[in-house]
This record gives sequence, structure tokens and C-alpha cells, in this order.
Amino acid sequence: MIENLSSIVEALSKSFSQISTLLGIQWAPMDIPMSRRLQTFAAFLWIYLILFGEAFAIYLFIRLVYSKYWWAALLYGAWMLNDIEICNRGGRSSEWVRSWIWWRYLADYFPIKLVKTVDLDPSKNYMFACFPHGVISLGAFGSFCTNATDFKKLFPGMTCHLITLGGHFLVPLFRDLALALGICSSSEQSLLYLLDKKKYEGNCACMIIGGAAEALDAHPKEYKVILNRRKGFIRVAMKSGAALVPVFSFGETDIFRPPNNPENSLLRRFQEKVRQLTGISPMFPMGRGVFQYSYGVLPIRAPVTTVVGAPMEVKRNLEPTNEEIDAVHAEFTERLQTLFETEKKKYLKYYEEARLVIT
Repeated sequence: MIENLSSIVEALSKSFSQISTLLGIQWAPMDIPMSRRLQTFAAFLWIYLILFGEAFAIYLFIRLVYSKYWWAALLYGAWMLNDIEICNRGGRSSEWVRSWIWWRYLADYFPIKLVKTVDLDPSKNYMFACFPHGVISLGAFGSFCTNATDFKKLFPGMTCHLITLGGHFLVPLFRDLALALGICSSSEQSLLYLLDKKKYEGNCACMIIGGAAEALDAHPKEYKVILNRRKGFIRVAMKSGAALVPVFSFGETDIFRPPNNPENSLLRRFQEKVRQLTGISPMFPMGRGVFQYSYGVLPIRAPVTTVVGAPMEVKRNLEPTNEEIDAVHAEFTERLQTLFETEKKKYLKYYEEARLVIT
């Protein structure tokens, strides 16, 4: 009886293995350490927060409205309307939320590392110009929204605020998590508030310059960034007098395998249309699964190293001309290129073939 059962199990195992091979599925081993399982769970929660967090928050709020606790939804809605401008006035960061163990496991999953090339003066404010956007800006999130990469140890006396579209702060409940992580609006009003020397010292406004449009070019081993037509951040830096700091996340484009979407392809035209209508690029984050490495939306374990370059001092100018903006923009572009070429050998195995394409 036992021998027959053993034969059946062996046959089923062999068939399962053959089917998996046929489908190209590589299963995760059973004897994975608990620490790695927790890292995978953290990455699982994070990617679903990014993909569905806002929709789920809206659903919860609507359910609350139509429940016996409708009065709580009414109170929250009234408070939210009164609080709606906080994203333009420095935000509401919570060190407790930024220090959740969740973020540490998330950072260890890839891992995400933050590297500084020079010290920053905590008596000054800085505009961090971050590249590339990648599919979901993992390097910027892990480095500047959480304490998992030890930002405050590397840059004592500094406070960082990741910048995103103001529309995210109109989503009930979800906005509160974003604010707690130190995230603020990308409006000029918000940026000038954060970088105002009369209000703050040691503030870093961290902008992902390429935005949603750049996400469409996020493919493994490729670094195509949008910068030539992005000059608004230069204007803000000049108006505030904040130094510009090039920041580059090496490996950002390696954590997903998006489908090929060349210019003028049907998929690319669809993505561009949706982006124009919503401000969000519809990406298809093809990665791995929880129990197998071949299919799914879970990001791939690949190191992401965010390197903070040397600051570029900018003379304050409340009314910069286009020519002055172009001059600062040209110098910054050169510094970004230099940062990439100088640091890529340290953090990319394929550094010899890695090229920074600026469009």
C-alpha cells in the first residue's frame, strides 16, 4: 500500500515537473529562510498598494458612507476638505510611519541602497532631481519616503519629501498614508514652500523629473530619461535659490519586464492616450509570483542603488529668463551625465553596455 502511494506521488511529481517545464515556470524552493519570506510578503503588499491602493481606499470610503457609520465618513470628509491644502504646505510627515518594519523588509528584498557622494549642508535646502522613473520609482520611494535606507544617518539634519501629482491627495484615506510618508504635491506653490529658506532649513524636495511619460520607456538594462523638455524644476530651483542635486537609481529598470512598446506601436499609442487623459501611464509590471519566479506582478529581486550626486549651486533669481533657465539646465544635464558615467561601473554588472539616453 505504501509502495503504491509512493509510486503515485512520484508520478504526480514528475507530471507536475513536466507541465511546469512546458509552461516555463520555475518554482521557488520550499526551504526558503523566514527572513526572505517576509521580504517577499513586504514586496507583495507594496506592489498591490501601488496598483490598487487608491481604488481600495475609495471603495472603503464609499462603504463607510453607506453604512451605519456614515457620520464618521461625513466628519472625515469635512476634515479632509479643511485639510486639502496641506500637500502644498509642507505636508504632514510621520517618523513612526516612515520607520515601519514593512519598509525595512521591502528594502532588503531587492535590496535598495542609498549612497551619498558628498555631504550636504543641513542649513541649506535642496532640489533632488531623480532619474529614472522606472515602472514605479522604487529607488526614490525606498530612499526618500522611508527610513529603511538610513537617509537621516547619511544626511544628518536633512528632511526629504518625495514629490508627486496633487491628484493623489484627493483620494480619501490613501492621502493620509502618502502624507505620513512625507510626500507632497508637485505644484510650484508646494515646491517653493518646501524650499523657502525663511520657513525651513535642510529640506530636500525629491522630484522624479521624467514622470509618467518616462515610465513607458522602462525596460531592463535601458536608461532612457526625459530631461530636455523638463525645465520647470530648474525654474523652481532658481526662484528658491535651492541647490540642484542629480540623483540616479541604478537598477531601477531591472525589477520588471514590461512588454515591448516601441514608438507608434498599438500598445504605445494606447498608453500615451491614457496618460494624456489621466496623467498616469498604464504599465504592465511583469515580474514574478509569490511562489514561482516566472509570472506575476511581484517585482524581481534585483539590486537598486540610489546615488545622490554633488549639489549644483543655483543663484536665486525670482524672475529667470528663458536663456538663464536654459543655461542652468544645460549645466545640470552635463552633471547628470557625468554622475551616470562615473557611478555605473560600481552598481551595474552590465555597465559596459549601459548608456544614458537623454530625450
